[in-house]
Parts: sequence; C-alpha cells; structure tokens
Amino acid sequence: MISRLGSTASASAGSRIPTLLAPRVHLRRALSSTRVIRQQAQATETVAPSAKPFALASRLKHGRALYQDVWSIFNAANLPQECINLGQGYMNFPPPAWAREEATRALASTEGNHYAPAKGRARLRNAIKQFYGTQFGKELDPETEIMVSSGANEGLYAAWTAFLEPGDEVIMFEPFFDLYLPAITFNGGQPVYVPLHPTSKPAPGQRIGKKTWTIDFDELRRAITPKAKMIVLNSPHNPLGKVFSREELEGIARLAEEYNLIVISDEVYESLVFDGREHVRFATLPGMWDRTITVGSAGKLFAATGWRVGWLIGPPALIEPALAASTRIVFCANTPMQESAAAALEHARERRFFETQLDEYAERRGVLVDAFERLGMEYAWPEGSYFALLNISRVRWPNDYKFPKALDERGKDFKAAWFIANHIGVSCIPVSEFYCDEHVGIGENYARFSFCKDVETLRIAADRLQKLRWFLAP
Repeated sequence: MISRLGSTASASAGSRIPTLLAPRVHLRRALSSTRVIRQQAQATETVAPSAKPFALASRLKHGRALYQDVWSIFNAANLPQECINLGQGYMNFPPPAWAREEATRALASTEGNHYAPAKGRARLRNAIKQFYGTQFGKELDPETEIMVSSGANEGLYAAWTAFLEPGDEVIMFEPFFDLYLPAITFNGGQPVYVPLHPTSKPAPGQRIGKKTWTIDFDELRRAITPKAKMIVLNSPHNPLGKVFSREELEGIARLAEEYNLIVISDEVYESLVFDGREHVRFATLPGMWDRTITVGSAGKLFAATGWRVGWLIGPPALIEPALAASTRIVFCANTPMQESAAAALEHARERRFFETQLDEYAERRGVLVDAFERLGMEYAWPEGSYFALLNISRVRWPNDYKFPKALDERGKDFKAAWFIANHIGVSCIPVSEFYCDEHVGIGENYARFSFCKDVETLRIAADRLQKLRWFLAP
C-alpha cells in the first residue's frame, strides 16, 4: 500500500510478573508524536516576554518537526542507569588512534583552526578519490564530483535544498531513517511512502530468523506520479539491516530512468556488508551515474559519529548545486576532523581496518541474533549495517503497568520498548517511528536493536534479554 501521509499509535496488555529493574518514576515533560507543541503549534504562534505572539513558520508543522522524537523519549536520561543502550546507534568504543591523532596535529597548527574550503579540504577530497578508486566505474574528479559535508545528514539536506520545489514528490521506502522526513518537507518536498514487506521465509541456517524484507515493484510503480522528482535509497539499510540485491537495484534503476528521477543513494554503512554479500553502488548501474548522488560518512566508516564529516559523490550537474546549497547552510565542515577523516581513509586499507572491523561486527551480530534465537522471537536477518529488527508483537505487560504520558498516543511498540528497557534492562527503538500513519501497523510489531557495542556488553544484554521469555504471549 502506498501512502502520502505522517505517523501515529496504539496499546497492549498482559499479566503481572516481578520485574528485573525498578520502573522509571520520572520522565521529563514530553509530548505525543501525533501532537505538536500544544500552546505553540496549535495556534502556530509563540510568545516572548513583553511581546505580541510570533507566528511560527508553517514548515515546522510538517515533517514531525515539533513532535517529540523517539530519541528524546528513549534517551539514557529517561531510562534506568543500569539499562544497556542498544537503541541508539552509537558505539562504546573509539575510532582508531591513528586517525584521531591527525585532529590533534591539525589543532596544533594555525591552518587547522580556521575555515576549510566550502567543498572540503583538498587532502580529504583526494583521499576520497583514492579510497574509491574506480569503484564508481571511473576515477572521481575531486574538484567537481566530490563535496564534503557536515555529516551525511547535512549533505542530504543540501541535496534536497538544491533540487526540490514545493510539491515535488520524493519516493521513500519504509521503514525510513527518520531524519529524511523533516529534511524533505522543510524543502517543500512531499514524501510518498512505499513499505518494504516482511517475509516468512527462514534465513539460511537460522531456526527463528527470517530473510530480509522485500520490495513490491508493482506497488513502487504505482507510487510514481508526474510530480515525482526523486527516490531515496538506503543500502545497507537503517533500521532494517537489509542489503538491496543487484536485481532489486536494477529494477529501481529502470523505473528511475523511465520516470526521469534523481536518485539519492545513502550508502553510509557501505563497509558493513556481511556473509560475502555484494554491496552494489547504485551509481554504477547502466545510466545511473548521471542521475545519482551517493552519500558517504566518515563517522559510519570509522566508528566516529561525532566527527560530523560526510560527503556527496556524483556528476558535476548534481554536485555543483548541492555544494551551492551547502555553502549557504553551513559554509564548511570543521577542519581538524576533516584531517582525521583524510588520514583514516589514507591508511585504512594498508592496516586492513575494514576487514578487521567487519569480522568484529559479525561477531557482535552473532551474539545478538543468538539471543533472539534462544528466546524464540522472530527477527529479520541483518545482512548489513549494525541494526537488527526484532518482532516484539508477543511482548505483554501487566494491565496496570504505568507508562509515561509521552506514550499515550504512540504505537504499541513504544510501550513494549519502554517495558523492555525498564524491566529487562536493555533499550531498543520502536520502529513505528520510521513509518507514516497509514503503515504504522507494520512498524509497531518491531523494535530496532543496534549491535555497535563491544562484545562483552552485548553478551550481558543477551543474557538479560532471556528474561523476556516470561513476558511473551504463546
């Protein structure tokens, strides 16, 4: 089913059982996901002391910009201190020391403390060129086909600013990374949602795990109207962990060419593709280079999400307008972390960094999915990234269990996730956050768990999760 809408809610029940952790008694004042800030957004105005009401920009009413997001609800400050955070995708280990040292050297210099060129420091753009070599079917021109951004998110925002006109439709697969939505709507775009579909087919070698979700191409074709301007891809996928197959991407490419769509290919998890699967760069498919902006991230490549260094790669006709927008949004990315990113790219291959990192993440994935298997709870086999979706539709809690008011109009997955965090001691992220209203029923059966933590922490979390069996319906 195709939708051009927003996101909502539901509830659940069960029987009383002793808890592992004490319930959280305080949650900072929160708002429901289906309401905007009451006094402000209902009247689209706010009041400053001794001033007449100020009208809010109408764009804030769209794209859930004023809703309390899932990250602030499932923030460590709102959860028990002893809760293990497998919800948010940040690591509890640092980037490689040989990359961090380059930022120290940059800060010790004069140049390293000042503006970088808007398109990015020459060293980093050349390092990106050398890193990718001919992976895009050609050698990249660091002057016209690469731009550095303040994290991948800012690069995406710049691309949407550069090309979207009010009313242009943007095709998004659900579940989608939640920051896509406000960035598109702030720039006048109209999201069109096409859900991926769970499968009942078992994943190879797994008793409980299921194969990754699939695309209904008839549904995708129906979603494309004369107003369609772009389609957004994310492979490896957040939050699903899906790696789109070559066959799937070729099907999308045919539609992109038929309907003359710009393609945003978010490939920030490119280094985390498991089981010998192929990561297909969408821009390398026949006819796709000229219509594709590929998004990369030093933060995701090197476990350095706080660096906020990303990049866009594409033909000059797409990169030049995106750079013009980025220059007016942030002007440039920060200089010392660009030096760290450059050093990381320059030395990663000789140090076999990505091979080692992939093996480490495969071990982490194994710890988490083994916990799901032992529990007997269905999950989607993660083919890439560091996320896995667990089917939580069987989770039950006491009928009189007290939830914070912030969850009153949220999907039942919010309550399940809150219960798991407070009573099992492991936090996760409810997946309905990544769906529009019409399709929220798909998402609220799942929670996202991240395995970007050290193995010992994951083992403790896996042991805690076994206590969830006492809270499962048959």
